Amino acid sequence: MSPQVSELERVLEQLIAEHKRLLELVDKHQAAMKTIDLPGMDDLGRQQEAARLRITSLEQRRRALVMQLARATNQPGELTLGRLAALYPGNAANLLRLRRDLKAVLEQVAARTRISAKVSSAVLGHLNTVVRLLAGAVERAGLYTKSGIPRVSSRIGVMEAVG
Repeated sequence: MSPQVSELERVLEQLIAEHKRLLELVDKHQAAMKTIDLPGMDDLGRQQEAARLRITSLEQRRRALVMQLARATNQPGELTLGRLAALYPGNAANLLRLRRDLKAVLEQVAARTRISAKVSSAVLGHLNTVVRLLAGAVERAGLYTKSGIPRVSSRIGVMEAVG
């Protein structure tokens, strides 16, 4: 049993735990978006970014360990967890289980972030429409009645017809 394989197993377990944490944060962020909780969305966005940075760091450690194992075993090409399981039969069951668990949580995170992106896109689309309507109203500033309806002149002057 190689110490690098044991370390790789620990890193994979940490990656799974961090992705599960990220999944919880994404769910909370979606709930905050539904209630338009701006401070909550801001805080959860920062927490998600911190989780992504931790995942990036763990992923770099995982890649370094796989490269060390590839050099130690003189394996050409990319060394996958499936190939590692074949090279280290004593760790095969655990490596394959960790690979399966990591794939499952990655798929969940991807699905939830797709949903979150669609909701965000819809909200931004509505906000864009509101801003355009407001900008159009500001461009055509004029007199308004007490009820807030623009007063339209009965005739068009020469300057209005040219402009």
